[in-house]
Amino acid sequence: MLKEEQKRVVRALVNDSLDKAEEHWNNAGEQLITASKSMGFTEAMESRSESEPSKIPGHEIVQDGETVIDEFVAFVADMRGSSRRLVCATSHRNSDVSGLQRVYYETSALLPALAQTVKFKSGNTTEYLGDGVLALFQVDPNDKMKAVYAAHAAAKNAIGDTRSIVNNILKSRYRLPGLDLGVGLAMSKSLVTLIGLEGEKHPKAFGECVFRATKLSGGTNRIIIDKNTRAIWPSERGGTLRFEPKQLSGVDGYLLCQND
Repeated sequence: MLKEEQKRVVRALVNDSLDKAEEHWNNAGEQLITASKSMGFTEAMESRSESEPSKIPGHEIVQDGETVIDEFVAFVADMRGSSRRLVCATSHRNSDVSGLQRVYYETSALLPALAQTVKFKSGNTTEYLGDGVLALFQVDPNDKMKAVYAAHAAAKNAIGDTRSIVNNILKSRYRLPGLDLGVGLAMSKSLVTLIGLEGEKHPKAFGECVFRATKLSGGTNRIIIDKNTRAIWPSERGGTLRFEPKQLSGVDGYLLCQND
């Protein structure tokens, strides 16, 4: 669970993010709606040089042409049903915002809250995925479970206290119903490198853990881990967790459940 001071930080962050989101929407929301009806969205890449500052834990600077292999636990948290809410209008009898504006406010609140929740456990968010985040926890080869436990604690907080804080504020400010999340955790070796065009390269950790965590984030307020993570998790008779086999999008994993 989050500490009371951490909850205060998340609440302040969510409210500040929504204040900024409202300001941006008031300045450009109608233009955005008009543009989205006439063309698709494109993703712009920020201009980058041959060595780039990075949010990848343990790799603050990534050099082009340098081969670096490291091990990470990938954490992917994904908001459920955002595409459906984008195209389905909500009656003003039920909420104060709808459609694109609703999803914009929801993601503006949720994504920084998730990033802060990860940071509380010494992970780093490396990418924002539209309606979710990709974060990495660096694995110490001499104590692999430290990163696994940290990622799991962040995942529990994400679907627990953090989701509750976000939902309460969204309800209070806009009368919106609660959000649901899925979290996938996976571990593997990854190549840390720069990817992209010359002068526009972006630091990336390229590994199976990212792919598997993304696929396993499809649960609803559930944490699903991959086989690699399960393989090193200590087995304890009478432990607090049980692991139920679960396959999502063709990837085998385990749903983490609390024992009664």
